[in-house]
Amino acid sequence: MLDKLIIEFDKGVRTLFAPASSARPHPDAGMAEAELSAEEKRHALGLMRVNHCGEVCAQALYQGQALTARNEAAREALKHAAFEEVEHLAWTERRIRELGGHPSVFNPLWYTGSLAIGVAAGLLGDKWNLGFLEETEYQVEAHLNSHLRDLPEQDEKSRAIVKQMRDDEVRHAEMAHAHGAAKLPLPVRGLMKLTSRVMTSASYHL
Repeated sequence: MLDKLIIEFDKGVRTLFAPASSARPHPDAGMAEAELSAEEKRHALGLMRVNHCGEVCAQALYQGQALTARNEAAREALKHAAFEEVEHLAWTERRIRELGGHPSVFNPLWYTGSLAIGVAAGLLGDKWNLGFLEETEYQVEAHLNSHLRDLPEQDEKSRAIVKQMRDDEVRHAEMAHAHGAAKLPLPVRGLMKLTSRVMTSASYHL
């Protein structure tokens, strides 16, 4: 257990402070930068900062869940999802820099809270652990669809990244369902949405 804790601590430090890398090509590779007004660029930057923050939270959630998952298949499913979320981190981080911004200053706070939630979800048992993963991903899918509606139409680079992220999140939800995820109670799903709104509002600006 001590070795696991050390490994997870190292993952946390790298998630927050080290540049992420992607095994897959960036979805916007080869696309030209669009002509954006100052307001359009500011808005695109805010949305991509929110998406990056969401991927930081996803890393923490999956790390906490994998740490306390009892079933090996469930643990591997969570690790696979976390691996692809690292790629999402790399894509959104680079796009934020291209738009002239920086990641959210609140990332360490969101990471810590998400890790605690992930550990708690894992302790409830694998079906609830996977249920939390499934619901998280479906809410993220809806969130990313809203960003596709809000991003400037000509910002093909940001849109390509968000589309690929959305497709990956749907697969993660389907994977959790296939492994026996339980449907979370309505109040829990509502609380998750409320928490997401708070995070989104804060991260969009800072």
